[in-house]
Amino acid sequence: MADGLLNKASIILTPTGYKAGTLYNVAPVLEPYEDFDFARTSTATRINSSGLVSNVATGVPRISYDSNGANGHLLLEPTSTNLLPYSEDFSQWTSKINIEVTLNNTTSPEGVVNAAFINEDNDNAQHFIGTSTSFTSGQDVTVSVFAKKNQRDVLQISPSGSYLNTSGYANYDLTNGLVTASGGGVTAEIESLSNGWYRCIAKFTATTTATGTLAFFLQNSTTASRGGSYDGDGSSGLYLWGAQVEALPHATSYIPTLTGSTEVRATETATGAGSATLINSTEGVLYAEIAALSNDGTTRRISLSDGSISNRVSLELDETSNKIKAFISNGGVSQILEYTASDLTQYNKIAIKYKANDFALWLGGVERDTDTLGSVPIGLNTLEFAQGSGVQNFYGKCKELAVFNEALSDAELNNLTG
Repeated sequence: MADGLLNKASIILTPTGYKAGTLYNVAPVLEPYEDFDFARTSTATRINSSGLVSNVATGVPRISYDSNGANGHLLLEPTSTNLLPYSEDFSQWTSKINIEVTLNNTTSPEGVVNAAFINEDNDNAQHFIGTSTSFTSGQDVTVSVFAKKNQRDVLQISPSGSYLNTSGYANYDLTNGLVTASGGGVTAEIESLSNGWYRCIAKFTATTTATGTLAFFLQNSTTASRGGSYDGDGSSGLYLWGAQVEALPHATSYIPTLTGSTEVRATETATGAGSATLINSTEGVLYAEIAALSNDGTTRRISLSDGSISNRVSLELDETSNKIKAFISNGGVSQILEYTASDLTQYNKIAIKYKANDFALWLGGVERDTDTLGSVPIGLNTLEFAQGSGVQNFYGKCKELAVFNEALSDAELNNLTG
């Protein structure tokens, strides 16, 4: 946030301080602090400031980082289940075709020597490990695994054709950090971590209700076709750790399954901050620097409210891809401002100004939409990562959140969001 505006904000969250059940604001600096109530009824993982995957205890907020330790942010995610038992013990997987698995062979993204070496035999054949998975027709599925090159630097993820009605696959170049080929209904992403590790992600929608094999292939070419065979040398391979399958259209943070069963990460909520003293119903600004987890067709909101949806100022990441909306509601009558951004999965600085007959939505230093007719809410006393009624939770990344008790000038809003 622009330094000169800090003194004007009544509430500022720059995620740094927390304990189990509480996420601390950095302003106000005097009691009552009116911090966030935080809840998650399970453990979870994050990327720590050293770029490593680390565990977070039940009920503790997650301050996560990029792989280089930059961009500290509050991470909020929905419930998800890792549907793959034995996410790290690949020796337990049901199919090991022309492959040998050596556990605890190198340092994993966790910073512990618990990653597996997957190496080929010397047959001219397919070389893969796989496990049985079942999906229903129309189900969104995201597969992910952490991978690092050794003698081989091409990983191929291949869902079974039995639930795709086709030969789906994606190839990942572990030298250059690239997706080099994909097809058969599979879309792919690759994310860089520290120490040469990448998270390889494959997404698809099941076209048939079936049970099949999810396979991780070694390949000797970045353009290899699905399940391609080649002449192995008996020793070459690559490293794998942390496999995950989720019934979601995007990957979420790693959920370990270490005891042979699926595991659930519970929903996270951050609610109950603020007060009528800290939130002005007559005029003000709601500001956030945020990034979506995905354009996943869901509605995610950050709101000032009286605890209902009738009186609120809500910043919404809309179900329409990359669309931002602002709702300013008085007694259930709303002014709605909107703008379609280029990419909401990247960090955007967004502000909503509200004042009687003077409403504006700002993003990236530009006023994107306005309304000059309407009433302001009454009784605003709560700030939460949700709609005013505690639904449509915000899931995503937040680097900064602030509330101003006055309608800032255009020059200030340009400075704040630019």
